[in-house]
Amino acid sequence: MPEPKRLSRLIRDARPDELDEAARVMLAAYQQYQASFPPGRWDAYAADILDVRSRLPHAELLIAEEAGRIVGAVTFYPDGSRSAVEGWPPTWAGVRLLAVHPDARGRGVGEALMRECMARSRKRGVKTLGLHTTRIMAVAQRMYERMGFVRAPEYDFHPAPRIVVMAYRMKL
Repeated sequence: MPEPKRLSRLIRDARPDELDEAARVMLAAYQQYQASFPPGRWDAYAADILDVRSRLPHAELLIAEEAGRIVGAVTFYPDGSRSAVEGWPPTWAGVRLLAVHPDARGRGVGEALMRECMARSRKRGVKTLGLHTTRIMAVAQRMYERMGFVRAPEYDFHPAPRIVVMAYRMKL
């Protein structure tokens, strides 16, 4: 069986004229989880995903581009304490909303975006990179663990009863 064709990929900062498209890619990536959300919670989460501009004063929006098309995105906080949601220590960097468009999955896009966040952290002298995920995001969770992230339950949070948003960290 022939190997799947690998497209040339570029990981870079999103340009201002790409913010809406990056937001749409992020929402498309998370859409599969909508049915897992308690009633009324999905709309607020979707609005947060789409609001990429509100994160830009404290974060960098990185995109993965293949053949001139945005296929993935992630929000990178060089100072993780500046993320309004996660509550990381100021000595950590943070990652939020890693997203790969459904039709681009299985080609290493998510891992490439994470490796860029790791490289940017190291370049700034940051020693720890944190992220949050949930059990319903099992594919992402396995990728994080394969890359060397370990659980940091002291930074878990509970946005609703019986929902645990699990913290992970990587020592760089």
